Amino acid sequence: MKKIFSMLLALTLIAGLFAFANAEDGKVTLRLGGLKGPTSMGMVKLLDDAENGLTENAYEFTMAGSADELTPRILKGELDILAVPANLGAILYRNSAGAVQMAAVNTLGVIYITEKGGETVRTLEDLKGKTIYATGKGSTPEYALTYLLAQHGMDINTDVEMQWKSEPAEVVAQMATESASVAMLPQPFVTVAAGQLDDFRIALDLTGEWNALDNGSQFVTAGLIIRKAFAQENPEAVKTFLQEYAASTAYANESPAEAARLIEKYGIVKAAVAEKAIPYCNIVCVTGNEMKQMVNGYFEVLFAQNPKAVGGELPADDFYLIDE
Repeated sequence: MKKIFSMLLALTLIAGLFAFANAEDGKVTLRLGGLKGPTSMGMVKLLDDAENGLTENAYEFTMAGSADELTPRILKGELDILAVPANLGAILYRNSAGAVQMAAVNTLGVIYITEKGGETVRTLEDLKGKTIYATGKGSTPEYALTYLLAQHGMDINTDVEMQWKSEPAEVVAQMATESASVAMLPQPFVTVAAGQLDDFRIALDLTGEWNALDNGSQFVTAGLIIRKAFAQENPEAVKTFLQEYAASTAYANESPAEAARLIEKYGIVKAAVAEKAIPYCNIVCVTGNEMKQMVNGYFEVLFAQNPKAVGGELPADDFYLIDE
């Protein structure tokens, strides 16, 4: 009798293992890509939950230092969703004849004007005549500062002297050599600089400056770009992903200390830096018509100053993935 019971127990356990394996096999796998910074910080709880088998979808994640490393892979079908600068989504849409869509806004403005060795910058007008160290030439930081200066009667090419560097670490190193300097930096590198430089301060929040214009547009840093074919083939999995991603961003904002440990786990930035930076990173998950209105307004601003910033023309309505 004991042998029969043991055999039945063994068979039950084997059946359970097969059921678990089948349940896992039934999950749709979404291949995600993100950049080393705020665009990926809101994703870490989702990634950790996926590792622990707590998500409805299965996820694979590739992180890169540059969007150039990721964009060819989504166009080749090797990745399904990217967290990248919003305007890059418009450029990819244009260059791929509509093969990608925007599924969500995931990061609002993360760019700040900072100052070391003084308090000479209190308004945008105070930047006139100053040298500004920065990264992001030809991308979101340059476009944003160009627009904001213009709205205050200044020209980025004549009223300030831009010293463009290839990465934020170079900016911080340059500031360290000077007794007084001004720089445009994104989070979390603002927090990194604050930990390394004496007499360092955030002078202006460019998101706040943009919002103060109250012109119907918002400063959108990054979004989630999805392969259109994948979205069409897996509508329920995509809907589930957006729900799981929204929960992950909420976790980052509501539990910064816990999220910071995961941010370090996934090699984005050290936990001590992440915890301080999260409140300034504007991590969000905005979808649907709200996303469309927000992004379209931002693209109109970029298009007006440089059409190439959005691929030469504004994306059509089918660029926006909206669940009807």
